[in-house]
Formats: sequence, C-alpha cells, structure tokens
Amino acid sequence: MAINLQKGQRVDLTKGNPGLTRILVGLGWDPVQSSGGGGGFFGSLFGGGGAPNVDCDASVIMLGANDRLQNNKDVIYFGNLKSADGSVQHSGDNLTGDGDGDDEQIMIDLSRVPSNIEKLVFVVNIYDCVKRKQHFGMIRNAFIRVVNPGNQQELIHYNLTDDYSGRTCLVTGEIYRHGNEWKFAAIGNATNAASLSEVVRSYS
Repeated sequence: MAINLQKGQRVDLTKGNPGLTRILVGLGWDPVQSSGGGGGFFGSLFGGGGAPNVDCDASVIMLGANDRLQNNKDVIYFGNLKSADGSVQHSGDNLTGDGDGDDEQIMIDLSRVPSNIEKLVFVVNIYDCVKRKQHFGMIRNAFIRVVNPGNQQELIHYNLTDDYSGRTCLVTGEIYRHGNEWKFAAIGNATNAASLSEVVRSYS
C-alpha cells in the first residue's frame, strides 16, 4: 500500500525498503474540463479551439549543500533529459496532460547520485505561461508519486489539492539525504515564477 501524504509531511523512502536504489517518480495533472464542450477539452476557457493546451513541464533540480545549485547541468528537464552522472533520467515532454496516469516520469538511481548532491527538488511549471496567460488554476488532479520500478509497487502518493489559481510554478516534492538513507517531503509550494530558469536562479 502506498503512503498517502499531506502537504508538509516527510517520510522515509529507503529505510523501510531495504535494497531499494532505483525509483520512478511520476508526476501527473489534467486540464480543467470546460462546460462549453466546443473547441476541444480546453477550448472554451480560451474562447475557441485554436488556443494552446496548458503545457506543464516537470523538472528535477539537483542541489548540493545549503540547497544550492552547483552546475546548470544538474537541472534535468525536457531540454536536458539525463544528468551527467546518469543517476537521473527524464521520460520527455508531455504537451497536454490529457489522459490517465503519469504525464511525465523521472527514473532515479539513488546509488548513483553523486555524494555532493543532497537533495532532488521536483518542479512543475507552465511552458510560456506569460504569453499564453495560463496558470495552475487551469489544471486539476495534480500529483507526485514514487514507484518501485522493480515490482511496480507505489510507495508514496501526494495529491496537490491546494488552490493554485494565478500561480505558474509548483514545487511538488523533494527527495533528500538523511544520513545514509533517503527521505521524501511533500512540499506543494506554488510561486509566480515565469519560467524554469527563474526557478533555477532562486537556488543559485
């Protein structure tokens, strides 16, 4: 059974799962269903079928001591799908968020994360949000989960249920070192960062 977390909760990830080194982190969201019906599943919110989908992008920021980014290559996202050390690999971009299950997935080999990396921060932001005038009030059912890919067992599940209207960036969760083990924290903090680069600068 997965552990269902509330905002702010922290839980052991590896201590209760001896031998666990490889994990899959899945992030998902759905577009808000419009009542108008026309113009596609998101069309009426924008007054027609020609408007863009809300394109949410999941990223991982690998941080060193004092929550600081040590190298821009430690940001894993659709433009840099694999960390230099090979410990973190992104599944690639999902442009719509439509459909069930994970929208984007990140595979992590905890045993290969360099010793100078103390925390992995999972961020979801809206691509081109300013130009498209989009925000997280336009999506629903956002979640982050941790799965053991060896047996497909879901270990941790966190539904982000706050009202994020007007916000454009979401720090969903963190995996961090605790002694020789790894723990997971349900964060759920939203900001008005207009791009991933703006988020990254906050850790520089």
